[in-house]
Amino acid sequence: MTKPRLFRLWLVLGSALMILLIIVYWDNVGTAHFYLHTSLSRPHILEPLPTPGLGGENVFTSDVDEFLDTLLSSDAKQTDLSRRKTEQPPVLSPSKPVLSHMEESVRGYDWSTHDAQQNPDRDRQQAERRSLLRDFCANASLAFPTKDRSFDDIPNYELNHLIVDDRHGVIYCYVPKVACTNWKRVMIVLSESLLDRGSPYRDPLDIPREHVHNSSTHLTFNKFWRRYGKFSRHLMKVKLKKYTKFLFVRDPFVRLISAFRSKFELENEEFYRKFAVPMLRLYANHTSLPASVSEAFSAGLKVSFANFIQYLLDPHTEKLAPFNEHWRQVYRLCHPCQIDYDFVGKLETLDEDAAQLLRSLKVDSQLHFPPSYRNRTASSWEEDWFANIPLAWRQQLYKLYEADFVLFGYPKPENLLRD
Repeated sequence: MTKPRLFRLWLVLGSALMILLIIVYWDNVGTAHFYLHTSLSRPHILEPLPTPGLGGENVFTSDVDEFLDTLLSSDAKQTDLSRRKTEQPPVLSPSKPVLSHMEESVRGYDWSTHDAQQNPDRDRQQAERRSLLRDFCANASLAFPTKDRSFDDIPNYELNHLIVDDRHGVIYCYVPKVACTNWKRVMIVLSESLLDRGSPYRDPLDIPREHVHNSSTHLTFNKFWRRYGKFSRHLMKVKLKKYTKFLFVRDPFVRLISAFRSKFELENEEFYRKFAVPMLRLYANHTSLPASVSEAFSAGLKVSFANFIQYLLDPHTEKLAPFNEHWRQVYRLCHPCQIDYDFVGKLETLDEDAAQLLRSLKVDSQLHFPPSYRNRTASSWEEDWFANIPLAWRQQLYKLYEADFVLFGYPKPENLLRD
């Protein structure tokens, strides 16, 4: 009599446990793909079934991994919800950032509205950009450091530019000096990662600049290790496979000019102490320099563009520390040969590309890209900026940034590289 009762008890307990597992699994999996399918998401190729008796253990392992992926993905959403409960201090934000006349001139903001015309050839242009990127990543004729490493070989700290929005299944690799301030604002609105008086921001331009560039505002890949431990790299791969990944780029030399203008023509205490002082000592022969940037500017002590180029070309520079993100190459920031990007935008076609991307993500009714950020650093200025830079330096500089030119389809500046 005892055995039938024990059997029934085990049967009931086993059934209850199975039902509980099904409920938990469905609760996690059932909503896992609500935000993941956009017009940019590519269908996944079905892999062939394994040969009986071979690789059975791997199939079981992959099923367990997939189950863990869904659990971790769900955990990420719950963590984001709890994180959003921590409200930022109330900030009265004007509709536009308030800029000084000098900053307006150097940064080159243009807050006028520009209507983005829908071009039927945009999809074809995107396909060409992505195809060019993939082709050169696979082409042995183009060689550059880190090209042939795998995603697993990328150190965790080099993944800090990949911002994740789990609500819509989006990953954005930000490149400084390529409208990244406003794209970060867009990501904050989409992910609802920042609150204003208890409510998520709805208008990107309402978000104060100091919050935009605060690393705690964004969920980035380099934070996954603290959150998920040994599962972090595997979860990154799952998100890279399922989510829509995008980045924006610009002409590499114009980006350098823009970085120089914003960091060394404006009074910036951090960049003065960390970069300008060593440059002035090494390349301008100044031994005694003021303690503050305002004193240096008053005394007429500024880094020249030639000093900046010398700094970039000096082989000792990166022996001390990697390039700052504002002039680090895009291939080192975003790893385009290790990550298969779904959308490659360009600053030169920002209005059209932004509108196309938001339509593809199906969020164009929810928000619009802020009225164009048009930096007045134009490609037509290149000849003027490089006029006093020796030809040999220009050629060395091109080699330093050649991968960015080639991978993203920017023409080689022949007029700057020959006598």
